[in-house]
Amino acid sequence: MNTIKNIAILGSTGSIGTQALEVIRSNGELFRPFLLTAQSNADLLIAQALQFDPAYVIICDSTKQQYIKNALAGTDVHVLAGIEAITEMVTHPDIDMVLTAMVGFAGLEPTIAAIKAGKDIALANKETLVVAGELITGLAKKHGVKILPVDSEHSAIFQCLTGEDEGSVEKVILTASGGPFRGKNLEFLSNVLREDALKHPNWVMGAKITIDSASLMNKGLEVIEAKWLFGLEANQIDVIVHPQSIIHSMVQFHDGSIKAQMGLPDMKLPIQYAFAYPERLKNNFKRFDFINYPNLTFEKPDTKTFRNLALAFEALNRGGNMPCIINAANEVAVSGFLNGHMGFLAMSELIESSMQKISFITEPSLDDYLNTDKETRAFAQNLITQMPVKALHI
Repeated sequence: MNTIKNIAILGSTGSIGTQALEVIRSNGELFRPFLLTAQSNADLLIAQALQFDPAYVIICDSTKQQYIKNALAGTDVHVLAGIEAITEMVTHPDIDMVLTAMVGFAGLEPTIAAIKAGKDIALANKETLVVAGELITGLAKKHGVKILPVDSEHSAIFQCLTGEDEGSVEKVILTASGGPFRGKNLEFLSNVLREDALKHPNWVMGAKITIDSASLMNKGLEVIEAKWLFGLEANQIDVIVHPQSIIHSMVQFHDGSIKAQMGLPDMKLPIQYAFAYPERLKNNFKRFDFINYPNLTFEKPDTKTFRNLALAFEALNRGGNMPCIINAANEVAVSGFLNGHMGFLAMSELIESSMQKISFITEPSLDDYLNTDKETRAFAQNLITQMPVKALHI
């Protein structure tokens, strides 16, 4: 790599964003954070701006814009506010790559704007492809844009496919840790608390994705994302529980051989791989040693207890706006659970109710996706509001 690559980090104060900045810190001669954005964490955004000197920072919570301006008054950093500013700024001619690490549906429109402007996408916002996979992949092809997956599982598949004929793929196998409740039954899950669900055994992640991992919805969303990233059918995607999180995912080819990408759980590796692709950069990350892991084990996921994974496969098979419906319902459900308004198992009930009640559209447009998201959120939120907390527990 001969020139510095300017990177926009959407969601720089989250788990992926902060680790991306660690990668940049270690490779300052190769990468520069040109734009940093945050939802509401003004203090951390200020600290990042002072350390990395981006050209722009954007805070979605416009009430904090002046506070950030005052803190950065002695710098050359431009301070903007609002999601509209993000959607506009990702098209800046000096940006080479956009890391989409915003949480949830909010990442969709900025990603579309970046693709239309010809920016390569380092994709950490899986909801973008879940909601509008056909639209996003079509736009990327039209504008000659690379979509480089940052999720550890999809990065693993991407790495396994490098140099291979995509037509030789028989199936991909996504691995799941099983989360903190692996092996638990419905009675146990009916009483789990927010604090229990946020204790992931292997990965350090944000609250939303950690809850999704505990419910296996994260794996369900990854299944849908895999379809669009790699041009697969639903019957070409398998999920297997691998508690050690050493094999990040696998690809099985028509000749029966299987490639697996392995390593210690560390999101900095797929981030670095996406930033530098097609090159591999040296680093000092901790190395995996087989001697420390004499047993790698695998289990079939329990979709009867953890119904979200089954619901995601159902949405994938139905297509249309159904993945958009489950994504919106899930975001409301996770928020409701984190805020103590509903039980862990009730999240699946809420998602299934939304799938049954929200209008199904076979071939949705962008406006259809936006309207579906809005309609589903209103329905799901009203369902939480109208029902007593006790009724939302199984």
